[in-house]
Amino acid sequence: MKLHFYKVLDKQDLTLSKKLISSYKKRLEKEILDRSMKLKMPQNKFEEIINNNNELINLKKALEDLETESESHSKF
Repeated sequence: MKLHFYKVLDKQDLTLSKKLISSYKKRLEKEILDRSMKLKMPQNKFEEIINNNNELINLKKALEDLETESESHSKF
């Protein structure tokens, strides 16, 4: 019989992970904004870039997953 072990993040791990991912997401958005302004792009264009950036989409998903994990962790 094969046993599967899943690492359960404790509350401190969840909080730290959310902070780190959120901080990185903000820095990436700022970088896109700064570069767009240097290129004098219209606001709607760089908003579109931010909304469609795969890395930012993945970071948002990771934050949502961590939030879900945090909520299920707090129920116990």
